[in-house]
Amino acid sequence: MARGYSAAMTISPAIEAVTLFVEDLESAKSFYTTVFDVRILFEDSTSAAYRFGNTVLNLLQVEAAPELVQPAIVARPEAGARAVFTVSVDDVDAVCEELRANGVDLINGPMDRPWGPRTASFSDPAGHLWEIAH
Repeated sequence: MARGYSAAMTISPAIEAVTLFVEDLESAKSFYTTVFDVRILFEDSTSAAYRFGNTVLNLLQVEAAPELVQPAIVARPEAGARAVFTVSVDDVDAVCEELRANGVDLINGPMDRPWGPRTASFSDPAGHLWEIAH
């Protein structure tokens, strides 16, 4: 029997940072600053980083992404949804109204999910999916 891999003693389960690849960094920065009301922690010519609770969200210009992921390839936005980031809100319907007022189109919702929460989803300019839930 093969010996199982266990990194539990050396790798923390807390997510320190998430990097999202974006085609238009300026558009993405405007979106995140407006929709989430967050300030930039760090930026350079190819990236901008924001703090989301204990996690840093890094926006990286897609042309700079291969250096980070090679030999893997960077998927195009047309490949479809690969992840959904969920954030908690007090009132999904009120936040949906705010999103619409800021020019954000909802993908779905608000709706009551069979597993309990009320949710709605939208995407950033690069196609990354976000869900608000209560």
